[in-house]
Amino acid sequence: MTDTRPAAIVFDTFGSVVDWRGSLIAELSEFGRERGTGGDWTGLVDAWRAAYHPSMDRVRRGELPWTRLDDLHRASLDRLLPQFGISGLAEADLVHINLGWHRLKPWPDAEPGLTRLKSRFVIGPLSNGNLSLLVNLAKFGGLPWDTVFGSDLFGHYKPDPETYLGVARLLDLPPGRVMMAAAHNNDLLAAQKCGLMTAFFARPTEYGPHQKRDYAADGAWDFVAKDIEDLAAQLGC
Repeated sequence: MTDTRPAAIVFDTFGSVVDWRGSLIAELSEFGRERGTGGDWTGLVDAWRAAYHPSMDRVRRGELPWTRLDDLHRASLDRLLPQFGISGLAEADLVHINLGWHRLKPWPDAEPGLTRLKSRFVIGPLSNGNLSLLVNLAKFGGLPWDTVFGSDLFGHYKPDPETYLGVARLLDLPPGRVMMAAAHNNDLLAAQKCGLMTAFFARPTEYGPHQKRDYAADGAWDFVAKDIEDLAAQLGC
């Protein structure tokens, strides 16, 4: 472990700071009950998330022009709904469902841990979410960010280096003074290759029964913590 401390810490958000799966399943299941709309809402949520990386990869390959994550999510939703027996929804319903990604609940340690870190470091999300999504998510969940780094600031999705290096550029810091914190080893590896410091904490229930990786750190990260509050403690907050 290095003795150097960062000047800024940026966090992966979906899965690392907020519980996307539990939040969406709970909200959409309640929506279905209220509307009397049947269908496999849990299956929809899992398939929706599974479409996340392939949809961004289409942008990376040039098959799609730059497209915000909100719009990629909506295209995936429209395609998936019939597969899970969900039909008869009005446009306002579809907009509401798609904006569920703006209303994800933080993990219990997130807000207190981030508040502690904020006392000593500049903190913010570095997420593939668009800026409006991340601002709404912070407002909804009480996340105490100093700043917000959405993918639309860079016109790139992680793990493109333009995202990690873009944070350092916008904060006027060398990459080595920025730390990427995440529950995903692949995110940290990409950040490390760009010269950022790294911190890992596991979210072993992120994917529920479908979790296959990221139960533990599998790289030479600068910090390995139990959760965000433990990371704050290790950093003297």
